[in-house]
Amino acid sequence: MSLKEWFEERRKISGSIEDLIERTSKDYIVNEMDKNKNIKIDFNNRLWVQCDNRENLLYMKYLRQNKSVCEECGYHLQMSSSDRIELSIDHGTWHPMDEDMAAPDPIQFHFEDEPHIDRITSCQIRTGLTDAVQTGIGRPNGIPIAIGVMDFQFMGGSMGSVVGEKITRLIEYATKQFLPVIMVCASGGARMQEGSFSLMQMAKISTALYIHQLEKKLLYVSILTYPTTGGVTASFGMLGDIIIAEPKAYIAFAGRRVIEQTLGQKVPDGLQVAEHLFDHGSFDLIVPRSLLKGVLSEPFQLYGLIPCEKERTLGLVSCNEQQFSSSAPRNESDNDTVPSHSENRKNQLQRIVPHLSFF
Repeated sequence: MSLKEWFEERRKISGSIEDLIERTSKDYIVNEMDKNKNIKIDFNNRLWVQCDNRENLLYMKYLRQNKSVCEECGYHLQMSSSDRIELSIDHGTWHPMDEDMAAPDPIQFHFEDEPHIDRITSCQIRTGLTDAVQTGIGRPNGIPIAIGVMDFQFMGGSMGSVVGEKITRLIEYATKQFLPVIMVCASGGARMQEGSFSLMQMAKISTALYIHQLEKKLLYVSILTYPTTGGVTASFGMLGDIIIAEPKAYIAFAGRRVIEQTLGQKVPDGLQVAEHLFDHGSFDLIVPRSLLKGVLSEPFQLYGLIPCEKERTLGLVSCNEQQFSSSAPRNESDNDTVPSHSENRKNQLQRIVPHLSFF
């Protein structure tokens, strides 16, 4: 190569570098971003997902067949509310409630880059939900119940005014229809973008549960999944007559980082994990996802044996009461007096489930 040819090649290289710098200028980047605005990536149709525990890749098809549980380590990955409803409810028995109730922007909250209402709209498009909870009536193993399932994919499952209203309406409907209630919790807590409106939902839901549980004597089961934190833990998440957690679920009020920054102390590993909290009596059971539907059917079957408040207020005698009266043993030492209804019920339940203790 001659000296002249070498200089010409250098000029070509320099010109290419100048063109590249010009193309990557601010105006060029803005124009390219405008062109790519219409490009949408559907994350729901991805083929692989990474395990949160061991970071190994899992084939999405097999993961769904295994109820979103890692086959290698047994770690329970997050599930969408629709997948969890399909897992918990008998096919064809799901009847949703308040599907069209959409999230408002009561305090006109704005992020630095976009308004809050735009972020809600993007979550609605991405998840296909109007807000972070689905509520409705269904039948697990043929037993009618009212169920609400929170979805962490919608703004971290945060509890705003719509979430609180839907859950409250579900509980009130279940109270009128004398149905048990199941709430599947997966939330980062109250939605800060709605200010005190979100905090008011804690009291509203708790009041509805007070009427449902204490005044009407109806059953409420709370299921805590990964993660359950903040205002959900501080309200209806921990108010269940039966509280069930999934293995390795993160359950807390304040997160680890907030505690460490506030108190200046390091939080021990595993302090806010389901197994540690279970050892300290925070809830009743830790149930793997594959067994959850069967485990839930047992208390509901027992609950169905007990005459409901509606039958007693109408002055009716249920078939269960008749069965208790006819099958209960008579006490010969008390001049053949008939045992009380509570004693008959206790004896009947003890024969049905002999391994349980009734006090």
